[in-house]
Amino acid sequence: MIRKFTGDRLLIATHNTGKLEEMAHLLEPYGVSVIGAAEMNLPEPDETEDSFVGNARIKAHAAARATGLPALADDSGIEIDALGGAPGVYTADWAETPTGRDFAMAMERTHRELEAVNAPHPRTARFCCTLVLAWPDGHDEVFPGVLPGHVVWPMRGIRGHGYDPIFVPEGFDQTFGEMDRWEKNRISHRARAVSAFVQGCFD
Repeated sequence: MIRKFTGDRLLIATHNTGKLEEMAHLLEPYGVSVIGAAEMNLPEPDETEDSFVGNARIKAHAAARATGLPALADDSGIEIDALGGAPGVYTADWAETPTGRDFAMAMERTHRELEAVNAPHPRTARFCCTLVLAWPDGHDEVFPGVLPGHVVWPMRGIRGHGYDPIFVPEGFDQTFGEMDRWEKNRISHRARAVSAFVQGCFD
């Protein structure tokens, strides 16, 4: 039996303002106010697991313990079949530079590696998101969301973030970088995970 969420305030364990805004929008109909990790001056814990659920658990439990609030964390990334599922949990790591994250560089690396293995088209891929809701008593619930599609080159569009300009979701011809943000948020891997979370913890 999934534990229901009964409060009216939820900590979103992220420092990413885009993710925070997206989550606030998705949860608005349920009368839940959200607060981000940055507002609570929480440090970003080291993500030492090799799975989305493992890293999401680290973030959710660290935030719940530190604040006494239920905390929702996600770990997400893109898996590309021709690269054996890479970059996967290392999606953000591929963008790391000494001065911050450079996702254009990460997408260029992705293209180079696909060319190096002479990957056939379409270059199938999926965006994955795993949400973990943790309570201060140590209990948690897990909600995955997956959106299949394929990657393209060159990059298309300037909207979104991360690898959005090279990912075309299944059934569409625009990349996430070209798509209206609310349309993207409606169909995204994160929206699917949030839908599972809502059905499990609210409905």
